[in-house]
Amino acid sequence: MKFLRRASVPQPVPPPAPQPTIPRPDPIPEGLKIGAGFAGRVIIIAAALALVGLLVYEFSEIVIPLLIGLILSALLLPLESWFRRHHVPKWISIVLALLVVFGVIVGLGLLVTQQVISELPALSKQITTALKSAESLLATHPFGLTEAKIDGYVKDATTYLQKNASSIGAGAAAAGSSAIHVLEGVFIVFFVTLFALIDGRRIWNFVVRMFPRRASGRINAAGDAGWRTLTSFIRVQLIVAATDAVGIGIGAFALGVPLAVPIAVVVFFGAFVPVVGAIVGGIAAVGIALVFNGWVHALIMLGIVLLVQQLESHVLHPLLTGSAVKVHPLGIVLGVIAGSSVAGVAGAFFAVPFIATVNSMIVAAYHHDPDEITGAGHDPDPKAKERRTPRKE
Repeated sequence: MKFLRRASVPQPVPPPAPQPTIPRPDPIPEGLKIGAGFAGRVIIIAAALALVGLLVYEFSEIVIPLLIGLILSALLLPLESWFRRHHVPKWISIVLALLVVFGVIVGLGLLVTQQVISELPALSKQITTALKSAESLLATHPFGLTEAKIDGYVKDATTYLQKNASSIGAGAAAAGSSAIHVLEGVFIVFFVTLFALIDGRRIWNFVVRMFPRRASGRINAAGDAGWRTLTSFIRVQLIVAATDAVGIGIGAFALGVPLAVPIAVVVFFGAFVPVVGAIVGGIAAVGIALVFNGWVHALIMLGIVLLVQQLESHVLHPLLTGSAVKVHPLGIVLGVIAGSSVAGVAGAFFAVPFIATVNSMIVAAYHHDPDEITGAGHDPDPKAKERRTPRKE
């Protein structure tokens, strides 16, 4: 039996197995990548903040009255709400609140003017005596400012004014233009305050609608928290300022220091600039006591100012502020210094309310429930679902 030999078919040679590639080590450390990512984002945020600051500076004639109007509306809101709770119509309650604040300001101005006019004859005598004492003191060693030297300084100043009359005139014209801008700012403050009290919620809802819908819940929560903090801060500062003014004013009146009421008014308005305003008001009170009553009364006045400041720092602020305004004293001091260096008096005035409001808004936005944005809801008790679900036997 013949067997047919089959032709051998060459088998395909399998391709060689791929050699495992050894990954090359990344020359850039992971920590450096993370740091670079954070640094890039920080630079972008800083650039955005710088752009916002530049826009605020360019439009400061509008921004500053707008902020003052918001603060005034936060100050007037509790009074307007009190009128509303006593069944006063909304428009009448707003007008009454504005009239009360305007009446208080006008009354303080008239009281200060009346005391200055009534004490002017005695003040002129005391000022003459104080100037003579100052001249005799300055003429002695180490000052050595004799009458001839003072006359020479007066002549030099007169010559300087004559040579620079044109520049002084230009400065006066600029001051006149600034006065016009101040009047414009007063109108902006009035209308911002009025419309914030009338239709503040609708204005805020319009602002919220400018952002994406998914972020509206978080922005609303941040705005409500910021407004509560601002109103609480203004209320606390009002009580603290009134307490400082009454304490220092009564102390000045008891010591027989002239201009006790103007001193109290200066302390009251200065207290709205935390830390710095109280120091300036205290220095004014001690300086007037030193000039008109001598160094003994000045030391007593200094003790009264320090006592009032201790009462404010250790009793009023911890008792009244509570959990509404969570700003560390170091943050207050640094904020006031930074605000004054950037924007002068306006920056010092707005620094602390801005820091307190932004801080509360960030905290509220961070702790806002993300499920509320989508409407999914959130179960505050994570074990409630297990209790509601029956076990399978």
